[in-house]
Amino acid sequence: MIEIPEIIQTTDRLTAFIHLTVPRDQIQSVMGPGIRELLGAIAAQGIDPAGPWFTHHLRRPTDTFDFEVSVPVLTPVAAVGRVKPGRWPAMKMVRTVYHGPYEGLGGAWGEFIGWIETHGHTPTGELWECYTVGPHSDPDSTAWRTELSRELTV
Repeated sequence: MIEIPEIIQTTDRLTAFIHLTVPRDQIQSVMGPGIRELLGAIAAQGIDPAGPWFTHHLRRPTDTFDFEVSVPVLTPVAAVGRVKPGRWPAMKMVRTVYHGPYEGLGGAWGEFIGWIETHGHTPTGELWECYTVGPHSDPDSTAWRTELSRELTV
């Protein structure tokens, strides 16, 4: 389900994002429109994505999701509507890659969190999902790849 996690050091990068707080059962209905709105807003500014889109969860999801739909950019974006300029700061993270459809992400996170705990790491409450291969690039959900990342406190 997931690849063997690894500890990495990320570099600082600019982003554009839309912040959303929604009940768990609405996540699928807001994700698509949110990413379309985000991509449309940066395209209107003549800015291209500098990589795949991702979500930054400000806390572990419970009955609600408090997160940002984000895309990396090379040029700072101007705030427009719900779209804001942001930054994914440099940090020490633990990362894995989940193979499969989005419906399996909950199980993949459980496996990943178990690995983190078993190996004695201490993550912050935030988490990231980067959708490197998905329906936008391949209709076969067995080919989908999602990077799962947690910042480490040490």
